[in-house]
Amino acid sequence: MNIPPSLHRILELARWAPSGDNTQCWRFEIAAPDHLVIHAYDTRHDTVYDLDGHPSQISMGALLETIDIAASEQGLRAHTVRRADSAPDRPVFDVRFSPDATVAPSPLLGAIETRTVQRRPMRTRPLTAAEKRELETCVGPDFAVTWIEGFGPKLKAARLMFNNARLRLTMPEAFEVHRRIIDWNARYSPDKVPDQALGVDKATLKLMKWAMVSWKRMSTINTLMGTWAPRLQMDLLPGIACAAHFVLKARRQPQTIDDYVQAGRAVQRFWLTLTRLGLFMQPEMTPLIFAKYVRENTSFTRETRLHAPARRLQQQGAELIFNDALYPVYMGRLGAGPAPAARSQRLPVEQLLKR
Repeated sequence: MNIPPSLHRILELARWAPSGDNTQCWRFEIAAPDHLVIHAYDTRHDTVYDLDGHPSQISMGALLETIDIAASEQGLRAHTVRRADSAPDRPVFDVRFSPDATVAPSPLLGAIETRTVQRRPMRTRPLTAAEKRELETCVGPDFAVTWIEGFGPKLKAARLMFNNARLRLTMPEAFEVHRRIIDWNARYSPDKVPDQALGVDKATLKLMKWAMVSWKRMSTINTLMGTWAPRLQMDLLPGIACAAHFVLKARRQPQTIDDYVQAGRAVQRFWLTLTRLGLFMQPEMTPLIFAKYVRENTSFTRETRLHAPARRLQQQGAELIFNDALYPVYMGRLGAGPAPAARSQRLPVEQLLKR
């Protein structure tokens, strides 16, 4: 079936939705000119950061929100239903489009293709009251945003990320993910993360590339040299050099796929709004992910020596993140500054179509 121009335009924008490590965990099926079927999948079977599928489900929500926004450009309203009989790790969504004269083009349309991750230091200018108000409003009534701002609190958040990175960099399961998703010698990548977007200097990048040939090499480097260089450049310094860290929290505990999809919709509105405001963001999800594993006794690594550090990190993050009656679902840092010189791109629509 030929894709109607309006639907092709929607998919051209939708493909820019964020996904963990640029996995683009969905494929599109054109069922009718006004009916799109999304065959999604999570990465729980091979990604230590997604063992319960929730991070991927947040990405699916971001995709659906992007489709809604893209449809507004065409004067269409998108109606989405998840098929209840689809597998939990491979949910299927039916999206049907209908003309609606009351639909106006979303002000977030222009941010869809420019939204990106900024892993390098940003400006430390605090967010204005107007910026914070707009960001707090855009997530909707079911979510709240809490801020970690000011030098002292930002330092605590940076130290949490610095310590958490040590856990990630010394875990063989995380190593396998990192080796798979990095696109070496690249400024842009259609389906991975280009090495030039990682936020480290050339010497550290060269050493990382050599070490990531095998876990044996990486373990040797970790033993001889430690992990301080990449953690300093990717976590500690950027954690201080930003306007603030934020935590997106649900007002009721997420339990189902649909709850996490809704959280993903809020994340995308937040990210597109800050992009429209001239700001950048870097996700900081690993403290939330590993804290959840610790709380729920989820086995996440064969290295038993890492269990105690993971518990300490969970306790360290409690003061900053789990400090009220709400339920954290997403975390990151944001701020103003120049756009990143390297970024992940996306597969073309034709490669995202289900055959």
